[in-house]
Amino acid sequence: MRKTLLTIILLVFNLLMSAQTAKEVLDKCAAVVSAKDGIQANFSMSSAQYGNASGKISVKGQMFCASTAVASMWFDGKTLWTYMAKNDEVSVTTPGESRLQTLNPYNFINLYKKGYKYIMTKNDKAFIVHLTANDTKRNVQEMFITVDKNTYHPSEVKLLQKQKWTTFTISSLKTGNLADDIFRFNSKDFPTAEVIDLR
Repeated sequence: MRKTLLTIILLVFNLLMSAQTAKEVLDKCAAVVSAKDGIQANFSMSSAQYGNASGKISVKGQMFCASTAVASMWFDGKTLWTYMAKNDEVSVTTPGESRLQTLNPYNFINLYKKGYKYIMTKNDKAFIVHLTANDTKRNVQEMFITVDKNTYHPSEVKLLQKQKWTTFTISSLKTGNLADDIFRFNSKDFPTAEVIDLR
């Protein structure tokens, strides 16, 4: 009985230490991604819900811009401009949390801090943190975040929404001195585009 109790205490202690370590890893990763001058990276997205895409992304605080062969997006923290090359149209919206989560792979910075429990595994090169929502009504029920052991750069973010997985693979991440203007649509760059305001 005493041995069993000791084993249970050790298991609980190990789980608590794992959760604490997972949060520390995510805190360090978030610090890298939240660099005040901004970051840029290449990405690819694979989604059962939204399809596949690849391109470049820039992030600075809440702002981001992303470009692919099919579409380009600019978000200045409030307004989202989405340019569709096929139609030569720009839609202007004020997106909600769920929409932003699917568009910006770096939104985990805000998500993991509240309402999730953590379990972490690791291999020779990376930490893999598995997050599960405490509330079944959360839009993102599960996340897997893979973080490089040496740089604390995120290399993959996998989200479960509406029983469907979306995976972002991130490479060539670097910090840069990014101007706020790059996170807003510039009509001079798309002079023939029709602007559709959906706000």
